[in-house]
Amino acid sequence: MTKGLKALIISVGLIFLVSLTAVLLSLRKTDKTYVEIVQNNKVIYSFDLAVEKNRTFCIEAADGGWNEVKIENGEISICDADCPDRTCVKTGILRSESVPIVCLPHRLVIRFADKENK
Repeated sequence: MTKGLKALIISVGLIFLVSLTAVLLSLRKTDKTYVEIVQNNKVIYSFDLAVEKNRTFCIEAADGGWNEVKIENGEISICDADCPDRTCVKTGILRSESVPIVCLPHRLVIRFADKENK
C-alpha cells in the first residue's frame, strides 16, 4: 500500500467521522419548548409547548393553500397539507433546533425559538 493510498483512506475516514458527528448533533432532541410559526418571514404564532393544550388548527397560505398544525403531548407537527410534495407532513414532529419544519410552497416555517425573541 502506497503512502498516497494510506493518506486517502485516513482522509476519507476523518471526513466520515466529522460528518457523522455533525448529523448526530443536529438531530438530537432539544430541551426548548418555545415555538414560533413563521409565514412569509413574519411570526404569526408563538407559544410554549409545555403549557399549550392539545389542539389542531389550520394555517391559510396567501395562494389559497393550507397546512394543518397539530399540538399533542407537548410536541408540534404538520399533520396535513395541500402542497404537492407534502415534505412538511413527512418531516414529522419538531425535535431539533437545527432542523425546522418547512413548507416551501406555503412559505411556512415551524421552529424552536428563545422566549426573549417574543
